[in-house]
Amino acid sequence: MFGLEPTLFFLLFFCLFAACAFEFVNGFHDTANAVATVIYTHSLKPTQAVVWSGFMNFLGLLTGGVGVTMSIIGLLPTELLIDSNVYHSMAMALSLLLSAILWNLGTWYFGIPASSSHTLIGSIIGIGLGHALLPENSNKNITAVNWDKVIEIGQALFLSPLFGFSLAIILMYILKKSISNKDIFKEPKKNSPPPLWIRSILIFTCTLVSFFHGRNDGQKGIGLVMVILIAFLPGYFAINTTLDLNMVQNSLNTVQTVSVKIDTLPLSEKELTSYHQLMASSTDLKTILANKPDIKNLSTAQKFNIRKAALTINKNAKKLIESESVSLSDEDKSALKKATQGDKAPFFAFGASSATGMAGVTDFAPAWVMWMIALSLGLGTMIGWKRIVITIGEKIGKDHLTYAQGASAELIASITIGLATAYKWPVSTTHVLSSGIAGTMVASRGIKNLQGGTVKNIVMAWVLTLPVTIILSALLFVFFRWIVG
Repeated sequence: MFGLEPTLFFLLFFCLFAACAFEFVNGFHDTANAVATVIYTHSLKPTQAVVWSGFMNFLGLLTGGVGVTMSIIGLLPTELLIDSNVYHSMAMALSLLLSAILWNLGTWYFGIPASSSHTLIGSIIGIGLGHALLPENSNKNITAVNWDKVIEIGQALFLSPLFGFSLAIILMYILKKSISNKDIFKEPKKNSPPPLWIRSILIFTCTLVSFFHGRNDGQKGIGLVMVILIAFLPGYFAINTTLDLNMVQNSLNTVQTVSVKIDTLPLSEKELTSYHQLMASSTDLKTILANKPDIKNLSTAQKFNIRKAALTINKNAKKLIESESVSLSDEDKSALKKATQGDKAPFFAFGASSATGMAGVTDFAPAWVMWMIALSLGLGTMIGWKRIVITIGEKIGKDHLTYAQGASAELIASITIGLATAYKWPVSTTHVLSSGIAGTMVASRGIKNLQGGTVKNIVMAWVLTLPVTIILSALLFVFFRWIVG
């Protein structure tokens, strides 16, 4: 199949299975983030809650596009994704998958609400660092990781829990002042559902968190699969082979037309480097497209060259558009942005699996990949909820979770995750919701209302996830590369 020898075909199948396993684990690891409040408050029975949450995760992923997916892939340096040695690519994929799954399973087993986002991103950074540490790369100018993207995503991961914590406190304060019915602030009665209006709110917020979790977290699994497919089958997946090259040519013409208008004198050294890289890659891509080739007849090397050129153009165009030193009109900046990053995706992009503009060359995912990951996430969501539900409901605060606290935390979490997805930032559903729960506890009776032991465990998982997964994936990568040579 696809011209792969039996060993490589088996490894490809294994890696795809492991990617689905990661998303399956992500589903049951993060299930409690969506269903904890409705189960704990007896708004829905556990089976009803997890099935409904699984369905909304499934729907969220299928309507979410591929923006977050490409942010995940963008963490890796380009040279890692254009290595012609399939066994080297296999080492990368296996290391990435095993480190992410091991940490996710370990934290789930101990009932600690850890972040799948942190886990995956740490594993990717570890791969980049492991690549730079290889003996054959020691004397080369190797870019270990796309640090610009790491910083951008790191800020989102760091700030989103603080945003959730603060906003939850404010919302709880508003509710206390504006709602006269105090039933909403009481601890749930055992085996008794809440009043209908409270129950409706809780089910609604559970639905929102599940949906937005699918739109954000689900795309991480798509990113994993695309890394695997590019590694094993570059001839098929290095670029979007369903793309209209005339559209790429038109976008390239716009890039070149606008770029020549840039006055290079005010630019800093870094900006000047970005400008020259943009111009050089534009020329390279123009050369490849000059003969108007059929995209299906391009060689693997040509596809990799198109991919590298498109990534370089988009990366440096973004830097120049955002720079205050670049003297372009708003119209020219808008045209350059549209030509490189494409049009903004609609909120409900059901069935959409690729971007437009130059981004459409690399920012895509086949429909079957989206369905495979959506099913894995949805099925995983229906399993393994109990351990973390207890942590969310009883162990973050000294008081048990109330109706108002559950609804507030989940509403804030859904807003935060929805905004992050719109800006193509992967964020942690776990940490956003946990921090929201903590914020509602603080709003009730101050900081003393938090259980120090549980909060400490959550913070420790937050702090340790990145370094542990970075080290683990780097060691695994070096080990596998040593095996395959």
